[in-house]
Amino acid sequence: MNKLIMLVSIGALLNLSSCAKQEEQKEETGKFTVTNPAVIDTAFTKEYVSQIKSVRNIEIRAQEKGYLQNIYVDEGQYVNQGQLLFRIMPGMYQAELLKAEAEAKAAGIELKNAKSLADKNIVSKSEQAVAQAKLDQANAEVSLAKLHLSFTEIRAPFAGTIDRLPKKLGSLIDEGELLTNLSDNSKMFAYFNVSEPEYIAYQNDVKDRGDNNVTLLLANNEPLKYKGKVEVIEGEFDNETGNIAFRASFPNPDKLLKNGETGKVEMTVPVKKAIVIPQKATYEIQDKVYVFVVDANNKLKSREIAITGELPDLYVVKSGLSADDKILLDGVQKAKDDDKISSVYQNPLDVIRNLKLKAE
Repeated sequence: MNKLIMLVSIGALLNLSSCAKQEEQKEETGKFTVTNPAVIDTAFTKEYVSQIKSVRNIEIRAQEKGYLQNIYVDEGQYVNQGQLLFRIMPGMYQAELLKAEAEAKAAGIELKNAKSLADKNIVSKSEQAVAQAKLDQANAEVSLAKLHLSFTEIRAPFAGTIDRLPKKLGSLIDEGELLTNLSDNSKMFAYFNVSEPEYIAYQNDVKDRGDNNVTLLLANNEPLKYKGKVEVIEGEFDNETGNIAFRASFPNPDKLLKNGETGKVEMTVPVKKAIVIPQKATYEIQDKVYVFVVDANNKLKSREIAITGELPDLYVVKSGLSADDKILLDGVQKAKDDDKISSVYQNPLDVIRNLKLKAE
């Protein structure tokens, strides 16, 4: 019986020893290449959500009250400067003009008579002056009536494209009522917001940013074939977002761009002392980016990082890593949290020089 107990105990010890060796082998899963993030001065292309606006976009409103008698254009039509767009029934304003012209004619005759009598000293010069004032007033009424009559014809102040026509023929139009919008799409503006650090880098590092040319990605993610240029930066930052608005202009000879479209502006952003890591050292879970950090005990710990830009085979890290962190370079897809590894260190600058492809 004692011998049996002894044999069972020895077997248990051997089994425990075997399990311990297997556990040790499981912990040390092999040799992996590790490195640090590199700190370099660089520049990368960043995308900014943008709102596209016409170089000129205005509301066309009625300047007089009346019935909409004629509509000479259609929605989406291109019109030339000065082209007649609408006519509001002019009958009342024509009558006012005729009345004003008749009164001016009568005032002219009255002045002529007063002048003749004044020359003969029959009436005083002051009566002639009163007659002159009446004529001046009548002529002013004529000019005003002509102006009101001209307001019944609404013409295009510049060449552009007609928007929606909310009013139909015969509608009673109030003074100031919206008739349509007119857009000059010969050149388009793209407005986008830039953070304060990126703004400062853009302004200070002229030599690094090169020219002001930018690319516009359309809603289908295809680039506009014409390059744009940053022309204007607004005068102050938004207190709530900490951003400042940039304005880039793009030629639009094909009239592809319309007022109110959205897109993405791609702009080169210079960065001093940027923290960069190989893309192949990362993995994604639900649109979040992670790396494996190697701790002092050679164990792997996953860590979420934020990416601010992208270079060929590299990510520019916004937050989550420092230059002193040691990260797993190869075998990311096979690694797991708390795996213990033996590692081979590679200098980060050597890693960047030798990078070819992102690991699968």
